[in-house]
Amino acid sequence: MKELRNCALVCSLLLIPQQAGAPRKWIATWAASPEPTAPDSQKPLLNVEDQTVRERVRVSIGGDQICLRLSNEYGSVPLLVGSATIGAPTDPRSVRPGSIQAVTFGGRSSVAIPAGAPVLSDSVDFPVNSGAEISISLYFPTRVVRPTLHALALKSAVVSEHGDHTRAEKITGGAETESSILVSAVFVPAQPSQRLVVAFGDSVTDGDGSTVDADHNWPSDLIRRLGKTPEGSKLAVVNAGIAGNRLLSDCFIASFGVSALARFDRDALALPGVTHIVLLEGINDIGFPGAKLGADYLAEATDVRTPEHLIDAYRQLIARAHARGVKLIGATISPFEGVDLPGYYSESKEVTRQAVNQWIRTSGWFDGVIDFDAVLRDPDHPRRLLPRFSSEDHLHPNDLGYQAMADAINLALFR
Repeated sequence: MKELRNCALVCSLLLIPQQAGAPRKWIATWAASPEPTAPDSQKPLLNVEDQTVRERVRVSIGGDQICLRLSNEYGSVPLLVGSATIGAPTDPRSVRPGSIQAVTFGGRSSVAIPAGAPVLSDSVDFPVNSGAEISISLYFPTRVVRPTLHALALKSAVVSEHGDHTRAEKITGGAETESSILVSAVFVPAQPSQRLVVAFGDSVTDGDGSTVDADHNWPSDLIRRLGKTPEGSKLAVVNAGIAGNRLLSDCFIASFGVSALARFDRDALALPGVTHIVLLEGINDIGFPGAKLGADYLAEATDVRTPEHLIDAYRQLIARAHARGVKLIGATISPFEGVDLPGYYSESKEVTRQAVNQWIRTSGWFDGVIDFDAVLRDPDHPRRLLPRFSSEDHLHPNDLGYQAMADAINLALFR
């Protein structure tokens, strides 16, 4: 598809343009998978014109420089960024005095990103510690017709009143959002023996059900756990989850993204430094057929996915990872009986989940297995999430559940 024809471009841009000297090798320290959007007059990020957006990211490993990857991969026209800055945030609206640094693109303060393409910034001298937050401010001088977003950022961001506020220490007024725009990755210079783990999946990886601004999805919990170990500075973790995503099919809801098979190279294999991928996908392939969200079906009832359908997709992703020398670790699908979407759960769908999980555990195809099902299920009712680990929808974990997932991971898998 058009929006994914740029994988070769992404791969060719892993050496960031430098103003002088030899190129450095880089590693991703944060990421968010790009998503398409549908027009919505009620959402601030879908009505940006002559405004500044300030959003935050929390890196996994640190470095003495950073580079931003901005994405217009789902845009239909070129997108103009008039200016961009980074700083050290004190809250969603404010940065520490004196911390603002300009971000340039080929030495220029503005950049026009072609439709369907990403762009990498120049490197910025901005030392950042492992686990630190960065504030990113982007000014859009002209109307943004169809921006590339990440809907479930779960981080408070600000859309300013009119004007370029990228150098303001505090943005007052304007609107707030929990989504992010354009920024799809942050890179830092790679050090010897550093490795990158990409958490690739659906809403359970994206963090649905966790507390906003708390960074309590399981990849973020894993980052904090690693930070307490001697290996913490050697292992980057980034989140490539998309809420609503499926292995085999796109969805009529734009923000659910294209299928895992379609986005795997862009969102995982093309990230600089990747050595391991944790794959947690398949629950929506099982649950969507015949399920309704409001008045609409998420997928036709006849679009039933068998265990063999999912297993074939897993095998394809394993082969593509191994062709690049990357290890793929399989994660079992968590329980979902009691989910509050009509038609999402059924006894036959549970049979499919159990069969898929059995294959993940025993087939030997993956380079390792993380049994999230065993961590999250209720021992007295294994088809349901353990109540103390469940959010209100009975599909997604809560903060405690995500922490339990991170704590259960054998770190030896990432050697």
